[in-house]
Amino acid sequence: MSDAPQDRIATVDLQTNRPHSARVYDYIMGGKDNFAADRDTAAKVLADWPGLRTSMLANRACMHRMARHLTGLGVRQFIDVGTGIPSSPNLHEVIQETAPDARIVYVDNDPIVLVHARALLTGTPQGRIAYIQADMRTPEALLSDSTLHQVIDFSQPVALTVIAMLQFVEDAQAVVKSLLEPLPSGSHLAITIPTNELAPESERLAREYTNRGIPMYLRSRAEVEDLFTGLELLDPGIVPMPRWRPAPDEQPLPDTATNMYAAVGRKP
Repeated sequence: MSDAPQDRIATVDLQTNRPHSARVYDYIMGGKDNFAADRDTAAKVLADWPGLRTSMLANRACMHRMARHLTGLGVRQFIDVGTGIPSSPNLHEVIQETAPDARIVYVDNDPIVLVHARALLTGTPQGRIAYIQADMRTPEALLSDSTLHQVIDFSQPVALTVIAMLQFVEDAQAVVKSLLEPLPSGSHLAITIPTNELAPESERLAREYTNRGIPMYLRSRAEVEDLFTGLELLDPGIVPMPRWRPAPDEQPLPDTATNMYAAVGRKP
């Protein structure tokens, strides 16, 4: 079952004259849902770091591993903040492959994602999927959304997934704290987050995004630890993204091939 967004597609302002992180990502990953400002930004950041697409692919692979692990732990409710433009397999496809009764709410603030939301909202009959257009920088508004409360049972554990998004938030710790506050014991936080401690190109990448109107904040490992204050870190803790529970037969990329840490924590 899915909950379609309100029919606002015809009136959406896509703001095509300015780059948006989701559309820059879409272009780098080979998508078609982007505009000149997004492509210009992507071209510049790729010139600074040609391996960025490899890092982005590793990020999606890590997200899938996290989803499968959390599903294996019995989690059946997910709130995915910063879902981006659909790219198969989507998070709900990975989750519902083994947990067809799972409920997933996608959240993003890019109007173009709304245009694609109906394609995004195709899941199993046993489960439920919804999309909310909201900004994680205003967590109070996100958490008060009626659709969220129609789909998610806040008396049961929830997985909050924030994949490659917290770099666009200045006070990431405050946002994470606010989003976790209403979630019950047994809930989880799963994140991937850029750092300046792995790939040497990270600083140039952050400057280019910021100069083009998308402020980017890189975090140290100590700052990532702060995001998990009060949570119980799951093994293997906070690690370079390819090292987060790779498949037994998988040879992880070198730490310097990506610029991101990954971690999952449980709320006691």
